[in-house]
Amino acid sequence: MITLLESKVGMADKVDQAVVDEFRRGSWLLDNISFDNTVSPGTGGSTLVYGYIRRKVPSVAQFRPINTEYTAQETIRERLSQELKIFGGKFELDRVIINTAGAVDELNDQMTEKIKGAVNLFHYTVINGDSAVDPDQFDGLDVFITGSSTEFNAGGAPIDISTSALMDANYNEFLDMMTEFESGLDGRPDAFLVNTRLATKIKGVARRAGYYTRAEDAFGRPVDTWSGIPIIDMMSFYDESISATVPVVPIDTATGTTSLYAVIFGVNAFHAASPVGDRIITTAFPDLSAPGVMKEGDVEMVTCVVLKNTLKAGAFREIKVTP
Repeated sequence: MITLLESKVGMADKVDQAVVDEFRRGSWLLDNISFDNTVSPGTGGSTLVYGYIRRKVPSVAQFRPINTEYTAQETIRERLSQELKIFGGKFELDRVIINTAGAVDELNDQMTEKIKGAVNLFHYTVINGDSAVDPDQFDGLDVFITGSSTEFNAGGAPIDISTSALMDANYNEFLDMMTEFESGLDGRPDAFLVNTRLATKIKGVARRAGYYTRAEDAFGRPVDTWSGIPIIDMMSFYDESISATVPVVPIDTATGTTSLYAVIFGVNAFHAASPVGDRIITTAFPDLSAPGVMKEGDVEMVTCVVLKNTLKAGAFREIKVTP
């Protein structure tokens, strides 16, 4: 298991290191999640598949009266696989534009924006990815959690914290529900993944309850926390199909409700997978001395996310954040 920070160690190229740092700087999640870099394609063009065992039901102990047998019960596991997916993008510039760039370094600006687009797509797929709908995507948390024991308040009555007045009236109930939600997980969450609207609301609840704290990330930037658990805004996603920006963590426009995703990182919990080696991210800058007037650059990742234990991630549903 390696992190993006650790993947820089074997990189001699300072440009490649800078690109990795751009990914880390643009995403708290990418900076903190670990990658199991063990996937290798076979011969004959086989796909990049990560096979693993997911534990669904834990083993339990029992009391028994004298002269009676225990009731047999076994832990339940299932063999699963997740296919690594390739995503990224390229840009193309006329060499005259590159050579005559003024205040804006056009080449670096295009690469920076392409990295932002890749981060954005990763965030969206981590939450909403569904390979049954789009085979080019990897499955995300919504697929992993829906229907599991850690999907909390699914179909239940919404808890309304959409306004300051409703937050004052309902924050104690919200605290009780959060406590119940967290108790269904196997361990303390490493992060809450939310949209911008919910991030604002739960910080308001946390301040009322005395749970609000603030930490710093690897780049010295403040990270708001719920009693020490980072509240991570997964930001917005530009959906080309509708030419509009939407929250990565969706908000139901009819009901004003959304979900909070909790994750626990680890090799037997929630993590990412990548090909063998430390080249999680691949970049190519154009050779400006080569023939040709159009110069291309690209950035690419090969990865997927994996949930090896269904108790290591959960979703708190029906949180009303808009009136």
